[in-house]
Amino acid sequence: MPPTRGRPIAVKLLVLLFVPLLSLVGLWAFAAGLTGGDGVRLLSIKDLATNLADPSERVNIELQDERLFSVEFLVSRQGAAKMAKQRGETDKAVTAFRTLAKNQRDLSPEMTAQLAALNTKLDQLAEVRREVDGGAVAPLDVIDGYSQIVDASFRMYDAMVLVPDMALYKQARAVTMLGEAKDVLSRERALIAVVLGKGRVEPPEHEAFTGMVATRRLLFSQALSHLDRGLRGPYARLAESSVYKEFLDAEDAIRGQAATNGLPVTAATWPVDGQNLWAAVERNQALAVKSLVNRVTPTAIGMLIKIGVAGGVGLIAVIASIMFSLRFRKRLVRELAGLRDAATELAEVRLAGLVKRLRTNTAPPTAEEIAPIEVTSHTSEVRDIVQAFNDVQSTAVAAAVSQARLRHGVSQVFVNLARRNQSLLHRQLLQLDSMERATEEPEVLADLFKLDHLTTRMRRHAESLIILSDQAPGRGWRNPVPILDVLRAAVAEVEEYERVEILQPPPVALLGAVVTDVAHLMAELIENATLFSPPRTRVDLRTSTTPHGLMIEVEDRGLGLARAELDELNERLAKRPEFDLAQSDRLGLFVVSRLAARHGIKVTLAPSPYGGLTAMASLPSSLLADQPAMSGR
Repeated sequence: MPPTRGRPIAVKLLVLLFVPLLSLVGLWAFAAGLTGGDGVRLLSIKDLATNLADPSERVNIELQDERLFSVEFLVSRQGAAKMAKQRGETDKAVTAFRTLAKNQRDLSPEMTAQLAALNTKLDQLAEVRREVDGGAVAPLDVIDGYSQIVDASFRMYDAMVLVPDMALYKQARAVTMLGEAKDVLSRERALIAVVLGKGRVEPPEHEAFTGMVATRRLLFSQALSHLDRGLRGPYARLAESSVYKEFLDAEDAIRGQAATNGLPVTAATWPVDGQNLWAAVERNQALAVKSLVNRVTPTAIGMLIKIGVAGGVGLIAVIASIMFSLRFRKRLVRELAGLRDAATELAEVRLAGLVKRLRTNTAPPTAEEIAPIEVTSHTSEVRDIVQAFNDVQSTAVAAAVSQARLRHGVSQVFVNLARRNQSLLHRQLLQLDSMERATEEPEVLADLFKLDHLTTRMRRHAESLIILSDQAPGRGWRNPVPILDVLRAAVAEVEEYERVEILQPPPVALLGAVVTDVAHLMAELIENATLFSPPRTRVDLRTSTTPHGLMIEVEDRGLGLARAELDELNERLAKRPEFDLAQSDRLGLFVVSRLAARHGIKVTLAPSPYGGLTAMASLPSSLLADQPAMSGR
């Protein structure tokens, strides 16, 4: 369909977006030139801290804990659950780091190389874990495997330019050195676990521990010498504390007498000494990082003030462009909102109501039902969409009317054929009854009984077609009928009736008006039980009274159904689905649901204790007679 006259929506969107976008680009270009190189570096530092420094520090913390738990597991073969849980935390941290690192752009060549090296080391974490799980690796190799990954992160920190100010850079570098000393402390704690697990200090452990102690103390002393008074305070107090001195004594003992004279009595407190110092170091490290952030904040505020000034200069232009764009936006939004409301009403109200009405009334649609939607619009594309919706409505209405007429025609065919068959079968039953009364030969009488039973089943199938067409079968009783007679009538309409055993029901009766439908419903359930159970098994028919009416249960000994299929069948029985010609293999299901819905009967299927199914039909008390009565036509 050629477009109608009007301004295309593409042009409106271009006018809507071009002016404010052009103004914003010019504003930020001006701001970037005003702030200069320091502003760009500050933004880069923020991105590096967000995407690399912070998440990699979390990875280091998790790796340090995992290293300790892995070594403890390796030397004692205990704590597997704790180690596995920590591995999960490490994996989460690694995944978060790699996700954020992918967002980082414009890295220097050195930073790119260090980041690649760190990712390579992280890939080796799985191999370290496999060696730990295998139990054949030396604890020192495990400590070294984790340490290589952490060292790679510190090399990445060295490549970062933390702040443009040199004084702040020195302080940040010193804090990084303290972080390295903290990691060495973590390695010492892991090695202490090895020593305690073996009960002695062997030469390899002694050599490694001596190197760790020297490295940690050197990093700690050098970092303290570079820190100013504000940052040095907590670390200086820590160096004078009893916690730090107790750990120094433990370090000296492991390097000295423990290597020659065996572990002293105080060795049992070494893990506690390490944990106490670790907690204090973590606290100080967090305070130092926070203090550095507070010092960088004034610089960042200064840069933001410059950006704010630049933004203020272009504020008038931005506001003007936005107001100009909002004028077009408001009109376009109004048109689209009107189109949306009209389309929603068409789909959810008018067409839905028409389809629902056509299910019971095939009269042609009224003018109100097929009225075209109308939307006030000055945009050609919106007008075209409105016309397309009206065309869709016409096609949908025509299809719905045709479908309704077809369904009604099929229903009428069903009813006409079923009525004719029902009349013939009724006459045949009368003839067979007359012949049965007239003969006394056992063989002939047996054959007549078989024909009578076969005709009764044919009559039920004819009535099923009438029921599927929402019509009444035609048979009825004036007086209440005992429930036992109703159940016997239902069993008589089943091919393998001899397999069905009716347990003695309570002395209640059904109203005559519902006898035919209830008997038909029960016949369908009983036949289903006989068809889907082994030929020689029994089908039990039990009846019991409930506070709300009468419960009839049909229990077979078949193979049963899967839970999903059972739930689907119960849902169909509860919702009275529309009859679908494509599902002819489940006519009985549709018949049962129609009859149950007609009289307020609840039918459910449940697993049987014998392995088959139990079909339960709950009849409301409104269908029951006050007193049992003899059946009467």
